[in-house]
Amino acid sequence: MMNNNPGPAVEAAGLRVVRGGRTVLDDLAFTLPRGRITGLLGPSGCGKSTLMRALAGSQAHVTGTLTVLGRPAGHRDLRPRVGYVTQAPSVYGDLTARQNLDYYAAVLGIPRHDRAGHVDHVLHDVDLTSHADALAGNLSGGQRGRVSLAVALLGEPELLVLDEPTVGLDPVLRRDLWALFHRLADDRGATVLVSSHVMDEAERCHRLLLLRDGRLLAEDTPDALRERTGADTVEDAFLRLVDQADAEAAQAAGQAAGEAAGQAKEATTR
Repeated sequence: MMNNNPGPAVEAAGLRVVRGGRTVLDDLAFTLPRGRITGLLGPSGCGKSTLMRALAGSQAHVTGTLTVLGRPAGHRDLRPRVGYVTQAPSVYGDLTARQNLDYYAAVLGIPRHDRAGHVDHVLHDVDLTSHADALAGNLSGGQRGRVSLAVALLGEPELLVLDEPTVGLDPVLRRDLWALFHRLADDRGATVLVSSHVMDEAERCHRLLLLRDGRLLAEDTPDALRERTGADTVEDAFLRLVDQADAEAAQAAGQAAGEAAGQAKEATTR
């Protein structure tokens, strides 16, 4: 699958999510270029999963503009074009890996005579061919996660939204999955958004979105972020951006407090 559309895969502007009175995503604006791997990085609780649900169209209370592959996020036409992998594996434990994939292929509308080929293809992609006929409930956590990834790959979607797909995997499996992500982007032209709180995975991405407390700290390439901050690693760059943001917030709060005190003093002397 190669996509020749020159526009970005995702465009967001003024994107906000407020849940339970708490602002989870605060006025985000960014783009995801087609055919590239973008890493969504930040500490746990910063809003990564909420943003990914918004892209997949399963997040409530989203305001602002969020366009996915030329359509509003969640549009019914996007279902076969967007593959989404949640943090928790979405598989049926009483079905085999192959049966899970055949079921989801039917849900996606893949014709019956094409399903076996699609299923075999994605099983090979995630290196689960030898476990294809094992019950998903008997697989390890990492293997179930790869079944979920295989589900997302059915039909060769144009956009893959992957929420921490490498958590709990050993270094060899992590390496193999990242190699797969690059093949999907380089050979098939897929756009990949992959979240992680492990900063060393940032080096494997073409571009990065750095989130903290629901706000976008930076959107750039790993090299540009390191150069911009004078840091040796993306993790150090992130920490310097956090320190800078904290200093600016403290300065603004101090100025506001000073202005309020001045106004109060002026009011008492009138």
